[in-house]
Amino acid sequence: MWKRLLISLSIVVPIIGLLAWGFTRSPRDIPSPLIGRPAPPFTLPLFEGGTLSLEDLQGKVVFLNFWASWCPPCRAEARTLEAASRAYKDRDVVFVGVNIQDQEPAARAFLEEFGITYPNGIDRGSRIAIDYGLWGVPETFIIDQSGRITYKHIGLLGLGTITARLDEALEGVVSAGEGRGEYLSIR
Repeated sequence: MWKRLLISLSIVVPIIGLLAWGFTRSPRDIPSPLIGRPAPPFTLPLFEGGTLSLEDLQGKVVFLNFWASWCPPCRAEARTLEAASRAYKDRDVVFVGVNIQDQEPAARAFLEEFGITYPNGIDRGSRIAIDYGLWGVPETFIIDQSGRITYKHIGLLGLGTITARLDEALEGVVSAGEGRGEYLSIR
């Protein structure tokens, strides 16, 4: 009987310890395996009609932002993203918004409220979000002209970060860190 109890405890205690340790880690601290790799292809049905695929954007830097109308940080960064998209429109940078886990009327109202002019579509079934390993909104990826992911940011983005990372992508720099805390770059 004691032997069974010891065996059971020797199995259960480490499992509980691993679970407890896992709960102390933020998903933001887990590096994305996508950085420096080819971006997963996608075809996005656009709100204004038609579709947009990553293949259509070949040769351009792509700023891919996942958002939802009910998300407070998404609302907070919306005007900043629109301003940045206008600032970079003549520099071979395309902003693309991917709406997830939302109702289409609410998403359309969001785009109108914030005057968003760059292409946006809804990710029905969350296929694109799954392919990019999303864990929440807002989440942003920058894809360089060759189609590889150079940067990932989880959470609210400021204009300084947007411009710095887009300028690096235009120069072919791949981020060694993700959108938080310390930042390093590699070529």
